[in-house]
Amino acid sequence: MLSGEDLENMGYYDNFQTKEDVDPMDYSLWVEKKIITKDQERLIENILGLVGEAGEVAEKIKKLIRDKSKVTNEDILKELGDVLFYTTALANIYGRGLQDVMKLNISKLNDRQRRGKLTGSGDNR
Repeated sequence: MLSGEDLENMGYYDNFQTKEDVDPMDYSLWVEKKIITKDQERLIENILGLVGEAGEVAEKIKKLIRDKSKVTNEDILKELGDVLFYTTALANIYGRGLQDVMKLNISKLNDRQRRGKLTGSGDNR
């Protein structure tokens, strides 16, 4: 795991005004500078990265419950950051930044709530 100090030393915050001031568009651009693979390989790598990191979040929660392990909130948040990275990378592939994904999700869930369809299954409920 990387600490905040490690990230700072690697230049993680170079494109941001401050650590507290991270705009979704700036983050989307920052993610693009970290991408290594291209074309179809990038798509596959980003999808596998997203699924893998989501699995790591689940593993932390499982160990917290099953083993009563000392998993901190920060441990889980770091893994969620990795999920966010790959989510953003995928959004960038499809020509939309993280901010657009957030807006689309808010719109979708607000619409479902208005129609009383927050529960249930199916994409178009």
